[in-house]
Amino acid sequence: MDALDIARWQFGITTVYHFIFVPLTIGLSALVAGLQTAWVRTGKEQYLRATKFWGKLFLINFAMGVVTGIVQEFQFGMNWSDYSRFVGDVFGAPLAIEGLLAFFLESTFLGLWIFGWDRLPQKLHLATIWLASIGTLLSAYFILAANSWMQHPVGYQVNPETGRAELHSIGALLTNSTTLVTFPHTITACFLTAGALLLAVSAWHLRRGNQEEVFRPGLRLGAWVVLIAGVGVLITGDLQARIMTEQQPMKMAAAEALYDTSEPASFSLFTIGSLDGREEVASVRIPSLLSFMATGSPGGEVEGINDLQQQYERKYGPGEYAPYVPVTYWSFRLMIGFGALAMAVAALALWTSRRGRTPANRWLWTAAIATVAMPLLANSFGWIFTEMGRQPWTVFGVFKTAESGSPAVSSAEAATSLIVLTLLYGVLAVIEVGLFVRYARAGAPEIETPGDDDADRPLAFAY
Repeated sequence: MDALDIARWQFGITTVYHFIFVPLTIGLSALVAGLQTAWVRTGKEQYLRATKFWGKLFLINFAMGVVTGIVQEFQFGMNWSDYSRFVGDVFGAPLAIEGLLAFFLESTFLGLWIFGWDRLPQKLHLATIWLASIGTLLSAYFILAANSWMQHPVGYQVNPETGRAELHSIGALLTNSTTLVTFPHTITACFLTAGALLLAVSAWHLRRGNQEEVFRPGLRLGAWVVLIAGVGVLITGDLQARIMTEQQPMKMAAAEALYDTSEPASFSLFTIGSLDGREEVASVRIPSLLSFMATGSPGGEVEGINDLQQQYERKYGPGEYAPYVPVTYWSFRLMIGFGALAMAVAALALWTSRRGRTPANRWLWTAAIATVAMPLLANSFGWIFTEMGRQPWTVFGVFKTAESGSPAVSSAEAATSLIVLTLLYGVLAVIEVGLFVRYARAGAPEIETPGDDDADRPLAFAY
């Protein structure tokens, strides 16, 4: 492999790894804030215990997300210098706002929340976790605005003298139609992910008869969050598919392995293609469903890969403009499949735990515990589809991936950084899983009543 291919592998590995933590951070921050709100409003000890238990897992995840996210920034300069030169004036704006506003907001108020137990007034302390949660949402918005500009560039102009893209309208960038559908889709997926964690960990404890007063409500809360967020993912995903078809029709065609324009177009449940992914051999399809997903009409026309290839050659010049179809086809289905599977398990958990019951079926417990991995896999395949489906472009229709690498970086240097970062992330994964499992197994803490000398205690970590 040349340096460009190695750089793509490195960015893919580090991005997918980092995005394991991001949805959990966003979703858990709001759920922990909600549990603390319930404690403040009702005074029930079970809500306080749940807040501290899930809050500890949230903090572990947040710390790992920060560590792995830092590498993302450096990669632009290391392996993608030509891309950074071209888009820096545009891409840097939302990332700078994210760092200066959103990240400082969430980190500052998260620090106050950690060290403010029994030191800040109760409602003020509650406000800190809500502000930290709002910070995670703002952070997600600005980062998605940057990524959406790569999918659908707006509010810019290429300077012919410098050959760089220059931002002309920050408003257009932040209100990009792609951002407006991608943000709710991503956030609902974050809540689905966090709900699955609550469901899985609560199921593990209930299976062993541990702390039912804390984990039975946790099981049902997690299941409800998965179901409600899952519906939100479906609705926003439908909207995103239509925007995608309008802006990047090749991505939709590749997602369905649709080679020839069809009106109406069927949705492929399963397709077998040639080894190069260019021809369909056999498939199982649902009539008209793809047309409805792509256009909102059962009889709508969906352009195929072959026709779009000819259009793009006329518009952009000779070249290969279709992404690697097997990856886009299967990542799209695995994204949908794992999300739907998590919703099915959540519905079953709610049904079997209704009216005060505790499920007794060991297969249900196993499925509920396994649910934690389903949204994580769905998220990962979703990002793989989003980024691979845009190829061969880094900025769609404007700047190609082949033009984006660092010319001074050799294959050996790129391979070295790939190996080092992959091994480092492997070590971090062991640490993360170890800490997560250790504190998840420990269960919710018992609440101690402060003594008379509590005011003289030194400031310490809240947990």
